[in-house]
Amino acid sequence: MGQNRPMGEQGFRLHLRAMVLLLAAVPLLLAIAAVVWVVRQQSDRLAQAQIAAMQPILLQARKDELQHFVQIGRRAVARLYEQTGHDPQARQQALELLRRMDFGNDNYFFVYDLQGNSLMHPRLPDLEGHSQWELRDSAGAPIIQQLVRQAQAGGGFVDYMWNRPSTGRDERKLGYVELVPEWGWVMGTGLYLDHLQETQALITRSTAQAVQQTRQQILLIASAALLLVAGGGLALNLYEQRAADTKLRAMAQKVVHSQEDERSRVARELHDGISQQLLSVKFVAESALLQLERGNADAAPTLRQGVAMLQGLVRDVRRISHDLRPTLLDDVGLASALAQIAREFGERSGIQVETQVASLPPIPEAVATAVFRVAQEALGNIEKHAGAQHVQLQLSYGDSGLALQLRDDGAGLDVPATLRQARSGLGLTNMRERIEMLGGSFSLASAPGATLLRAHMPGAVLKA
Repeated sequence: MGQNRPMGEQGFRLHLRAMVLLLAAVPLLLAIAAVVWVVRQQSDRLAQAQIAAMQPILLQARKDELQHFVQIGRRAVARLYEQTGHDPQARQQALELLRRMDFGNDNYFFVYDLQGNSLMHPRLPDLEGHSQWELRDSAGAPIIQQLVRQAQAGGGFVDYMWNRPSTGRDERKLGYVELVPEWGWVMGTGLYLDHLQETQALITRSTAQAVQQTRQQILLIASAALLLVAGGGLALNLYEQRAADTKLRAMAQKVVHSQEDERSRVARELHDGISQQLLSVKFVAESALLQLERGNADAAPTLRQGVAMLQGLVRDVRRISHDLRPTLLDDVGLASALAQIAREFGERSGIQVETQVASLPPIPEAVATAVFRVAQEALGNIEKHAGAQHVQLQLSYGDSGLALQLRDDGAGLDVPATLRQARSGLGLTNMRERIEMLGGSFSLASAPGATLLRAHMPGAVLKA
């Protein structure tokens, strides 16, 4: 009996410990399951919302692209008509010009007369010279009749089914037509709308991958948590709190790095996504080349238009790339990058900018990025909201660390109220978090006629 009691107490303690662990683990597992379910539901909703938001934008972009292409073709035809009038040879030249203005295997110009006769079709030349008035698509809609009526009504878009040359299948196509009244033509082009389904599928796949990755991360965290519960119980001491704070800070830094990496990726995608504008330049260049080949001395306006479009394209690429990822920050460092954005700010806004930027030793990339983004956001706020006439930007470096100061003589703002409104649109919360996340300090003082923003990074942070 004397030996049974200790064994009974030991068994009771083991049972109690198991019960405590069970009571700690079961709610945790239920919470993880609930989180996984919520993540899945929210991800599905987000995907549907993205699809609903992107489809009208993409469709409008395609419409603008079609309208732009047809207008380029109309201008090319108009020049020939102005030079030759109703000359039949000029009409044939115009048709050949449109036949050559090709922008992809499945995208081309077509021309019909008002009676539905095909005058030019680069993919289906057998149709040329024959009436297509009674042609209907797989849904029974009279395609050519709709195109002619839309052109006579002032031009516009027609949605119909058409055989796709690259696949040989009937697919949904969006066409845009305009009337060429000089020669009684219906001229147009079209784009297949499969990109809408591709975009939807891409968003769905990306969401599924994100959900799968999130689920794996949640399960990994849950496994680690269960091990901690089994090893140390439910008690959290000061050491664990400090460790959690350290992990949170590291996670926040990782988020900032991820944001910057994403900006770089998006910058490259936007750079590659300007192909539509490049196609427009290509059409203008081809039109000018055709004029030069025919001995037309009036190609200079067309070339000037192409050069102007190229200049605008270069400016857009530089602006987008600079906004999303400052290459100067990587190439020449923080000091030169700040001087550059201050100079561009002054040229763009007309506000007088006084810049004092000290030479800097090598500093951590995260610190340079944070200080640069704070200065960039602050200058943007001044331009949008302050109504200032003069701005002072100062970057100093010393034994105490790195300090950024921006002072303007604008209208000022109510600092406490602004900081309380996390979504006020001024980005103050974001600026403060960027600096404090790295161990720095952020302050803002304002009154009518004087606003001072200061960000300071201690020397210990710069040496980390």
